[in-house]
Amino acid sequence: MKTSLRSLTILSICIFGFSVMFTSCSNPDKEKAEHVQANIKKYTNVWDEIINHGKLEKFNESNFTKNLVMHANPDVVGIDDARAMYANYINGFSNIKFTIVDVFGQGDKLVKHWNFKGKHTRTFFGIPATGKDVELEGVTLVRMQEGKIAEEQDFFDNLSFMQQLGLIPKTD
Repeated sequence: MKTSLRSLTILSICIFGFSVMFTSCSNPDKEKAEHVQANIKKYTNVWDEIINHGKLEKFNESNFTKNLVMHANPDVVGIDDARAMYANYINGFSNIKFTIVDVFGQGDKLVKHWNFKGKHTRTFFGIPATGKDVELEGVTLVRMQEGKIAEEQDFFDNLSFMQQLGLIPKTD
């Protein structure tokens, strides 16, 4: 009787110890998912504030890395130059509606599917106002670094954009 009670006590302690050990261990997959979700939340909030609310002051070191790179032709490097580039969109268009259709990621990399609508009412990269409504859809590849936006590359149909502005004739 004593032996079986002792065995039962040891078994109970072992089961308790294993359950504590397994429930207190971190779950790397959960931590990775939470990291991606934190990056997505930060990223989507920053771009909503910049594009939809015209808050160019969100181009700062709490949201972007100092050596931010926006791949364009030519590449835009640094927070100040990125702010100046996006000022063209914010100042050149009215009735802006920027929508993130979908965003997903892995590690520090995100992919964003977006839609931009606006009316070209002021100068945009030297192009005088055309009064035309535009709607663009595109994808952005993103690299985050320590919770900040570090690198981006946009892909969209620039020909369609120029046609919508009336700068290039539409072809059938």
